[in-house]
Amino acid sequence: MHVFHNPLHAQHAGRQEMFRGQMVPCHEVPARLDHVLTELARRPVGPLAVPALGDAGFEAALDAALARVHSPAYLQFLSQAWADWVALDPTNAQRDALPSVWPLPNRHGFATAHPPRNFAARLGMFAFDSGTPLTAGSWAAARGGAACALAAAQTVLAAMANPASTTPIEPPAQPAESMGTTTAPNGSVGAHSSPPSALALTRPPGHHAGPDFMGGYCFINNAAVAAQVLRDGGCERVAVLDVDYHHGNGTQTCFYERADVLTVSIHGDPATEYPFFLGHADETGAGEGAGFNLNLPLPRGTDSPTWFAALSTALTRVRAHHAQALVVPLGLDTFAGDPISGFKLNSVDYLELGAALRSLGLPTIFTFEGGYAVAEVGVNAVNVLQGFASGSSN
Repeated sequence: MHVFHNPLHAQHAGRQEMFRGQMVPCHEVPARLDHVLTELARRPVGPLAVPALGDAGFEAALDAALARVHSPAYLQFLSQAWADWVALDPTNAQRDALPSVWPLPNRHGFATAHPPRNFAARLGMFAFDSGTPLTAGSWAAARGGAACALAAAQTVLAAMANPASTTPIEPPAQPAESMGTTTAPNGSVGAHSSPPSALALTRPPGHHAGPDFMGGYCFINNAAVAAQVLRDGGCERVAVLDVDYHHGNGTQTCFYERADVLTVSIHGDPATEYPFFLGHADETGAGEGAGFNLNLPLPRGTDSPTWFAALSTALTRVRAHHAQALVVPLGLDTFAGDPISGFKLNSVDYLELGAALRSLGLPTIFTFEGGYAVAEVGVNAVNVLQGFASGSSN
């Protein structure tokens, strides 16, 4: 498994967020990714690299990939948002930007056809919550994260085009004889063979970002970028299986009217859990995408057996889609110790999750999403990767 990490991620380091009606220190912090890197150094799963930022060809491909997912107006806003924030008041350089006014849906008479010049108003146009601080380095960090998703997708596509070049994976920390035998997509059997895979160690996360909005700590939808690059690279059908505690409302919005990208999400019931206004079971897609969105909301307090039963349903739907590649927005906030979530998975369960995803036999890209029990997020993330590599939860 190739791992691409974002060398610019620490440039986004919010000071405070609005959480449950009060300003609190940010839950989404640089240490999250750093803990994953530390655990990968202890239990490597494959080559570790950074995307080719600065290379003219890669930069052009990145700009094109972003434009396939997000609107030009939104990307332009993000790219110059910090400069506009400081121009509003030079002392703003000492504090993060958070929205304070939002246009309600048009039935209430608010129009957005004429975007306001006032930055505070424009921030509200492109953000759906006040918990996603925009900082001096947010755009660079978000773009760097998307670069990881692009590099991961390019790597997986290259391996799919030339299966003989795929590097066998040597799962760490386990002797080969203790691992189960698995079947590779080409029919060969062996403990070390694996479908092409990559981890985009993206930070900030991305699955709450939509075509023209940010929120939920997310600015660029890295999973959508990866899925779209896979589509543009020749995969006729792609599946996105989101395992974050919070519904990936941005990803659903990106593909809701499309049949080529199946979106499936297992998450906390939006009747009580963020993001509240999307993620219900009756949201199944629209237009050409009717039937190609599956939401599996679960109540707060859901335990491991119940969660894995939902995962079985999700895997069945992915198989029925006959997907040629899989994107997994990998949220680790399903962990029992997560401070802002409510499921009861334990660290060992993430080995089982990885093995279950491996059972699909699909080329797979993981994007790093939630997980705010910072001390445990590295262990839990690498457990998923190790379970995927070995095909075993042991």
